[in-house]
Amino acid sequence: MSAILAAENLDASYGATQVLYGVSFSVEQGGITTILGANGAGKTTLLRAICAMVQIRGPITFLGQRIETKATENIVRMGLGHVPDGRGTFTHLTTEENLRLGAYTRRDKAETAKDFERVYGYFPRLKERRDQQAGTLSGGEQQMLAIGRALMLKPKLLLLDEPSFGLAPVIVQEIFRIMAAINQQEGVSILLVEQNASLALNLADHAFLLETGRVVISGAAKDIAGDEAVRRAYLGY
Repeated sequence: MSAILAAENLDASYGATQVLYGVSFSVEQGGITTILGANGAGKTTLLRAICAMVQIRGPITFLGQRIETKATENIVRMGLGHVPDGRGTFTHLTTEENLRLGAYTRRDKAETAKDFERVYGYFPRLKERRDQQAGTLSGGEQQMLAIGRALMLKPKLLLLDEPSFGLAPVIVQEIFRIMAAINQQEGVSILLVEQNASLALNLADHAFLLETGRVVISGAAKDIAGDEAVRRAYLGY
């Protein structure tokens, strides 16, 4: 299986402060890869680096094209959806207006209309609240809205940053079930940053672990999940 996304010896910085050091990884076409690591390891910075939101050095390839010098909006137009930490909800807009913003780069209006129903099929709660101001939604509903907004792009690759953060376990299980369905039914590749290592490894095919901006372990998710020494030393369970 070929890689939809790959980086080689990637460095990333905020001004003079370097955060990533020589990071190499790939995401397989149609696969789910998770990035694990403690707070401050560089996980969010890595997602931002892929989207050209920080200073980077090193090649990044998406769909066979080099993207490290492209503008963020052009990377999005290629089919890369990013659900950031904090969800990025436009609180003063309605649920449906938020979803509509997710399709702002698209020109296929008829297909866009169909995709509202596709997203509402994954997230029936959003349909119930389509006219409700997004800022009044619960935390779980706002996370669903953030994922739904990214899906309106019709992405080929979805970047998800801590989708479980601050949510009740029952909501987290529902969101992870929907992410698995999106991957399996639509073939959308996923790169997932997640503090809940057990949950992430159960969902993913591959995983790699960041420590102070460097990859220290990578491999099949099931192998990492089954390595007791790795779990105790790095994952805390």
